[in-house]
Amino acid sequence: MNIRLTSLLVPALALAAAAPLAAQQVPAPAPEEGGLTGSVSDESAWQDLGIAIPAFATDVDVPTQASAGSTGALGRALAQVITADLRNNGLFKPTGPDVLPRPVLPQVTAPDFAVWSGKGAEMLVQGYVRAGADGNLTVGCYLYDVALRQQLVKGGWVVSPSEWRRAAHKCADIVYSRLSGESPFFDSKIAYIAETGPKDHRMKRLAIMDSDGANHRFITTGQATALTPRYSPDYKSIVYLSYFNGFPRIYVYDVESGKQRLISQNRNPTFAPRWSPDGKWILYSMASSGNTDIYRIPSSGGTAQRLTNTPGINVGGSYSPEGSKIVFDSDRSGSQQIYVMNADGSGQQRI
Repeated sequence: MNIRLTSLLVPALALAAAAPLAAQQVPAPAPEEGGLTGSVSDESAWQDLGIAIPAFATDVDVPTQASAGSTGALGRALAQVITADLRNNGLFKPTGPDVLPRPVLPQVTAPDFAVWSGKGAEMLVQGYVRAGADGNLTVGCYLYDVALRQQLVKGGWVVSPSEWRRAAHKCADIVYSRLSGESPFFDSKIAYIAETGPKDHRMKRLAIMDSDGANHRFITTGQATALTPRYSPDYKSIVYLSYFNGFPRIYVYDVESGKQRLISQNRNPTFAPRWSPDGKWILYSMASSGNTDIYRIPSSGGTAQRLTNTPGINVGGSYSPEGSKIVFDSDRSGSQQIYVMNADGSGQQRI
C-alpha cells in the first residue's frame, strides 16, 4: 500500500493530540557496591561512542501487558527506542543495548564510571522499569556525564502498559533537552493526511502516529476526503476539513475519547481551519459570490462571524501568538499583499 504524507504537524514537548505524561516522583533503587555485569558482543561498536544506552534494569523479570513483553524484555525495548530517537535526530552517536552490558538495578544510580570511561563513553543513559500490582509500569531515567562522574538530569513516569513507548520518548526528551539546550519533541504525535489508492480514485484519510512512526492509526474511514489537520493549543483535539459529497464540513476530533463534533457545514468552498491561541475560536476562509473572505466560529460550534468583506480573495488567516491580531493574505489592492487586522476583524491595514 502506497501512503503519501500530505500534511503534518509535530507539536514540541507534547504528545500531539495527547498531553505529555506528567513527571512522577519515582523512588530510585538503592545504590550498592559493584561493577557492571554482562558482556559486550561487539567491541567495534564502541568506536567514537558518544552516548551509551544499555538496557534498563529491573528488580524482577515478570510478565506485563506491554507489547514488548516482560519487564526484562521491556527494559531492552525502552533503551532501543531511546537510542533510535537520539540517533535519528542526527546530533548524537548513541550506542544501544544490543552491544552493551545491562546494569543490575542498584547500579542505575551508582554507575561504575571507570568501566564506561574505559570504553570511551562520554555520556551514559541508564534506567529501570518495574511492574506494579495495578499493572502499571514505573520507569526511571538517568543521564550521567562520564568524565565529570556526575548525574546531569533524571526523570520518572508511571505509565499504563500500552504507553510504555511514551516513557522512552520522555526519557529521550530530557536527554536531548539537557545536552542540546533546545525544546524536545520525541514525546509527540503527528497528525497528517494519508493518501492511498490509484491516481484517479485517491482516498484521503486523517491519521495520527508517534513522532517515530509507531502506533499509527486512521481517524477517518476515507468515505469523505479529509484535509488540513491542526492540533488545538492544548493538543487534546484536532480540527480538520472534510468534503462529503462535495460539501465542506469542519470537524473537531477529540483525541482521548475518539469522538468528533461538527463545527460548521455549508455548500461553499472552505479552506484551512486553524485555532486561535486560546483554543476558543476556529479561523477559516470561505468562497462566496466570487469573493473569498475570512471567518471565525467558536470552537464549540455556533454562528460564524465574517471578518473580511471586500472584493477579492482574503485567505491564509493566522493569529498572532497572543491572539489579539490576525495576519492574512489579500488581493484587494489588485495584487496579493499581506494585511493585519484585530481579532474581531476591525482595523484592517496593509503591512
